[in-house]
Amino acid sequence: MASVGRLLVTGTLLAGVTGVAQAQMTPAQSLIQDKFVLNLGGFVVGTDVTARLNGSSSTNSDIDFDQTFGDGSDATRIRADALWRITPNHHLRFLYFNNTNTSARAIDRNIAWGDYTFQAGATVEAKTKFQIYELAYEYALWRTADVEISGSLGVHYMKLSQQLAGTATFTDANGVTKAASFVRKENSVPLPLPVVGARAAWAFAPQWVLEGQGQIFKADIDGYDGRITDLRAGVTWMFSQNFGVGAGYNRFVTTVETSKEKFDGHVRLGYSGVQLYLTGAF
Repeated sequence: MASVGRLLVTGTLLAGVTGVAQAQMTPAQSLIQDKFVLNLGGFVVGTDVTARLNGSSSTNSDIDFDQTFGDGSDATRIRADALWRITPNHHLRFLYFNNTNTSARAIDRNIAWGDYTFQAGATVEAKTKFQIYELAYEYALWRTADVEISGSLGVHYMKLSQQLAGTATFTDANGVTKAASFVRKENSVPLPLPVVGARAAWAFAPQWVLEGQGQIFKADIDGYDGRITDLRAGVTWMFSQNFGVGAGYNRFVTTVETSKEKFDGHVRLGYSGVQLYLTGAF
């Protein structure tokens, strides 16, 4: 009975120590110590979209979508990040990004897109939809109560679709130009690319965390020549033990060159700007 009593006392003391340790963890430290961290935010951004879709018998010129069609009144830009600390050092990280932009403008010059030529003076609608899904394994190279520095290796799956709609002429494979009325021409580029990266977080005050992240890669895979640069920095204010708000800056650029049937051409898409987000740590 005495030994059982000692075990109960020891267990009670250990539980008390654990409870005190958890109580002493600051809200900022919870972002570095908790098992699950979720971020969801939107953007105030500037975009840079340049694309070229070659025809069956011609190489067309690049189109600057932002300059030609404007920023658009119908835009959706969302980024969600999730981090699962399987163990203190081994993590899984998931990223989802969606940038959809629709705009319409009367163009001041002819625009060649594939085998179609949209005519100057006509109103042309342009829609760009860009989605990213990423799953990455992350290893914490350095960890303290206030600091976490990690390296990662993962896979980006990107899908870019671009659509032009308006009055156009059509050039067939023999180079003969024919009249067309209303045309809606959409092409897409699905692109899986590996990425390597690094991330660092610092709880520099009881309720404040500074974080930076970078990813980069270049590869020529299965007829797709692509590169990615993704840089992000932000500061989070944890207004409670589990929830916070933050602001950051994100710069993303990807370029793709391909001669696939669904998209024979070149695309460069970039965005940069301020991200406002909500954070949860559990």
